[in-house]
Amino acid sequence: MSVRIAARRLEGFAHEIDIEGGHTLVVDEPTAIGGTDTGPSPGRLLAASLAACTAVTMEIYAERKGWDIGAVEVEVDATYDEGGHIAKAYELTVTLPGGLDEDQRERLFKVAAKCPIHKVLSGDASIEISDRLADPA
Repeated sequence: MSVRIAARRLEGFAHEIDIEGGHTLVVDEPTAIGGTDTGPSPGRLLAASLAACTAVTMEIYAERKGWDIGAVEVEVDATYDEGGHIAKAYELTVTLPGGLDEDQRERLFKVAAKCPIHKVLSGDASIEISDRLADPA
């Protein structure tokens, strides 16, 4: 399965991101480095993807098991390099509702580490860059 995602410059460092399936969002950089802060930076968007993916992965697993886990909350504390551009570490804090037994909690935390974004950040993806000349305007 392949999904097409395109980033098109709006102004400055702000880009409109079109995601196949009809989704659009804006990504930008903070004003401190020349952006207009009209959206999250790519690095923060990646950390947000990790939080969302972890929560959804746990919720899907629980649903398949017939467990009512209510609202799962996942917080990500991302630590960046001195320039604030490259993530050096991600620390996740997961809040689960009371009432789960120790086995359920343990299984949910094991499956959390198997979310697709976690796997990508752990080095399970390849990236290839190709070039294409734009048509002259």
